[in-house]
Amino acid sequence: MTGSRPVRHPGELRWETRLLGVVTLVLLAFGIAATYGAASLVTVKGQNVGLGFAVRQLSGAVLGGILLLWASRQDYYRWRQWAWPLLILTIVFLVIPLLPFTRSISPVLNGARRWVDLGPINFQPSELARLVVVIWCAMLASKKGAQVREFKKGVLPFLVVLGVVSLLILLEPNLSMATLVALLGGLVLFTSGARIGHFILLGGAAVLLVFHQIKDAQYRLARVLTFLNPGEATTAGGFQIYQSLVGIGSGGLFGTGFGEGQQKLGYLPYAYSDFLFSTIGEEWGFVGVLVVVSLFALFCWLGFRIARTAADPFGQYLAVGLTATIGLTAFMHMAVSLGLMPTTGLTLPFMSYGRSSQVISLLGTGILINIGRLRGKPRTPVRSQRGAAGAGK
Repeated sequence: MTGSRPVRHPGELRWETRLLGVVTLVLLAFGIAATYGAASLVTVKGQNVGLGFAVRQLSGAVLGGILLLWASRQDYYRWRQWAWPLLILTIVFLVIPLLPFTRSISPVLNGARRWVDLGPINFQPSELARLVVVIWCAMLASKKGAQVREFKKGVLPFLVVLGVVSLLILLEPNLSMATLVALLGGLVLFTSGARIGHFILLGGAAVLLVFHQIKDAQYRLARVLTFLNPGEATTAGGFQIYQSLVGIGSGGLFGTGFGEGQQKLGYLPYAYSDFLFSTIGEEWGFVGVLVVVSLFALFCWLGFRIARTAADPFGQYLAVGLTATIGLTAFMHMAVSLGLMPTTGLTLPFMSYGRSSQVISLLGTGILINIGRLRGKPRTPVRSQRGAAGAGK
């Protein structure tokens, strides 16, 4: 059975999954509107593309919504069986941009090769890695049980896989996403009961590695120095942070009005994606910022509540990881916009322009909803059932 966990009625607490769906829908709608407002005056080759951005964002919401509905009706335990195939597929997609002969399907954009273009399908493999790493870590943690407290049998397998995935993302290069993926995997491992001492040692090694990566890249070093010396924010390295703070500060209580923000007029790069939170602060004001923060806080509260009452360890670890995927990414995006972190380039989940992030976030939310729907149906692992049968004989 499931230990001391009480058997729950299948309909109990289902309001949480419905409310989670409503929160997600509101974030999507708000995000499409905010994206259009942030990109309304963006031009490419002399043509206004603001409406095109909103339409593409809407198409991503439709595709992601279909995947959300599908995932919410699939037994989340299937993802435990698919963990290894998904991990291998993700690694293959992460390798493609690194190969010299794949530039036709993985071109260089803004100095990095992060995309795979397969005709009708164009996506960032690193976004897929966010989801797959959580699924794989939840699978392995639930399988190993108490062994996660041992380094060789428990922590080391996680370390090898997370190291490979993070390294491939780092080579794109994409330090912020590589760090996020490693943090998500570590969070799932920590939730499963790994020793704090192991995390202290690994954390120290990770800090040294990140410091080395920052030191060797001039633009990363400039971002960190700007963060440590905010008074120098008007220099080239801190231009984005400075303009982001100007935008948020000029919004006041109710903002300048929908589509009336000035920072998108060439002052703040990527106002519709990397710095959408700043645009919301400028055009929607403190009220808009408060609504966005409250919605993400509510999403995380519901997600962790679902995790706490999941039917089995795999569901618990998976729900924690999926919730953290949204919550941690949103926190880092908002912290960058407020100058509380060096610039990372992470988007605001559900809201920022970027269909890869949007679709993956919605798929993960669908899995989370299914975990909530099946809380009233405690499951018994097949191995335990056989063991019990054998004991009865």
